[in-house]
Amino acid sequence: MSVVPMKRVMICALKKDRKAILEYLQRQGVMEIRAFMEEDDTFRRQDTESARQLFMKNSELAAQALSVLDKHSQEEKGLLSSLEGRKSISAKEYYERLEDRDEVRGICREIVSLEKEYADDKAQIPKLELEKISLTPWLSYDLPIDFEGTKQVAAMAGTLPGALTKEEILAQLSENTEGLETLEVEVISSDKEQTCVLILCLRESEETVREALRKMNFAKPPLSNKNPAKEIEAIERKIDALTADAAAVDKKLSMLGSERSRIRFMQDYFGMRGEKYEALGELGQSDNVFVLNGYMPASEVSRIEKELTEKYDIVYETADPAPDEDVPVLLKNGPLAQPLESVVESYALPGRGERDPSSLVAVFYYILFGIMLGDAGYGLILMLFTGIALKKFKDMEPGTKGMMQMLFYCGISTTIMGFVFGSFFGDAVSVIASTFFGRDDIAFKALWFEPIDKPMKMMVFSFALGIIHIFTGLGAKLYADIKDGHVMDGIYDVVTWYLLVGGAIVYMLTSKTMTDMLGLTFTLPAIVGKIAVGCVIAGAAGIVLMSGRSSRSIGKRAAKGLYNLYGATSYLSDILSYSRLLALGLAATVISSVFNLLAGMLGKGHGVIGVILFIVIFLIGHILNFAINALGAYVHTNRLTYVEFFGKFYDGGGRRFEPFRLNTKYYKVRE
Repeated sequence: MSVVPMKRVMICALKKDRKAILEYLQRQGVMEIRAFMEEDDTFRRQDTESARQLFMKNSELAAQALSVLDKHSQEEKGLLSSLEGRKSISAKEYYERLEDRDEVRGICREIVSLEKEYADDKAQIPKLELEKISLTPWLSYDLPIDFEGTKQVAAMAGTLPGALTKEEILAQLSENTEGLETLEVEVISSDKEQTCVLILCLRESEETVREALRKMNFAKPPLSNKNPAKEIEAIERKIDALTADAAAVDKKLSMLGSERSRIRFMQDYFGMRGEKYEALGELGQSDNVFVLNGYMPASEVSRIEKELTEKYDIVYETADPAPDEDVPVLLKNGPLAQPLESVVESYALPGRGERDPSSLVAVFYYILFGIMLGDAGYGLILMLFTGIALKKFKDMEPGTKGMMQMLFYCGISTTIMGFVFGSFFGDAVSVIASTFFGRDDIAFKALWFEPIDKPMKMMVFSFALGIIHIFTGLGAKLYADIKDGHVMDGIYDVVTWYLLVGGAIVYMLTSKTMTDMLGLTFTLPAIVGKIAVGCVIAGAAGIVLMSGRSSRSIGKRAAKGLYNLYGATSYLSDILSYSRLLALGLAATVISSVFNLLAGMLGKGHGVIGVILFIVIFLIGHILNFAINALGAYVHTNRLTYVEFFGKFYDGGGRRFEPFRLNTKYYKVRE
């Protein structure tokens, strides 16, 4: 278990070397820069926000251009391309690529502009289509729709709701115009939704007719100074022109897809510059020098000092952080525990004075996962895929690589547990032997026992492993207290619980009823039970008397002690939580066996078709079962770690080490 020791570092150098030193530290990625707080008449912090925003704006422009290219120029990617990680380039190539940054920035602007043109074209087409649809019912009308008649005759073109005949329209108009006879109605088109009509009347009757039409819900059509047929032709020409223009723009954008690599580099570059200017704003600066403060892993201090002092005139000072400083946390572990650092960090990093629990987590994590998935076939699949991924993708990102390594070790554990408990794709071996070879004497035998045949034995094993897990957590707390010189705290807070919980467990094992119920072949003698009762009483007394020792009042101490004693019930629920080892292990095995049975029923006695059906059902069933139960094993292993294990000794609360580094998305620079 290792939390990397940190040093507080102060670097003072000439202002002319500021850019080079900052870029060096950014490439090394080993120093967390802290704000310079002691401003005075000599040293002040520089306002770099406007410059930072300019660089970030350019980075966002590149990201926007890439997003546009993804829509118009699909990039061929492999199924596992997400595992490839960032492309590694040399420092020489990095500086060579910088030479055309202005050109690439212009390309990004062109791409964004073309996308706007493309979007405008596409947005206009639906509007024109709607306009065309609205004019279609007037296709046979040979006058402009906005024609209003002559000096003596008024013309009113429009629509009436529903399907109406000329006679029906005239009848309704007659009712509302008191028998006005100088009316002419022409039906242009009619459907169940509306009727398009042209109404003609004398000018002196226009207002009367319009009032009558209003009562009939008469509506004016889209106005146009052309006749509908010519207007529709013009709209179609516009649509064709916009479609052609959009296609041309799309082709241009597709051709610009070849610029992806350069644009990605620009996004990373301007992002790095923005972060550098953010760091620049944290420095204390005078007219000629600058001061940089921060934290650095102790193991890196000498190397960085040597490399900086060889190139620049600097003052380089280091010191141990004060006990009350907010020191960032960085973890460092061996190959088995390192992949589980992400699991620990997801809960919380070690707080001040706490030890890294990653190694302890590793001892149990792989075992718990393996028991829950518990199938040798699934374990081999997990090992195969993660092993190939780790070997093939050398530039995999650290987080992804850690996950792959963790799953690889989980695959090893799952394979071992599959052999221990006799599961290889469930009972696939016996089903295949029986279905296709007529052999009922071939099976994948368990090295220990099969949980599906002896569930009570598996439950006892799960509880026993849970007790060991929980007691190990308590032991970690005891170790930390002793190591920190708080021996009595360890006795009061840990040993008392060992006596209480351990004594209660031992006492239960002196009862034949309990051992028979658990399927155990032994019962502890009565004398052991008496000793266990003494341990329980001693543990309970210690908890009542000493767990509230921080209070000066005897009454408050007793009350806190009794309340903490009541917490013994939580140990029972914690131990019962480990029954999920039985539940998930059985679930994986039983579901596998069900799919095997179904595949065997369809495959037996049906020749080649039966073999094909067997393979299809077998593959679909086991892929689904593997996916569901692997996810369940991961979730519940984390749950047992976070709640039952960490709850006994680990508080967390540390702050992650955030070094000033190249936080790029697509490229990483080799020093």
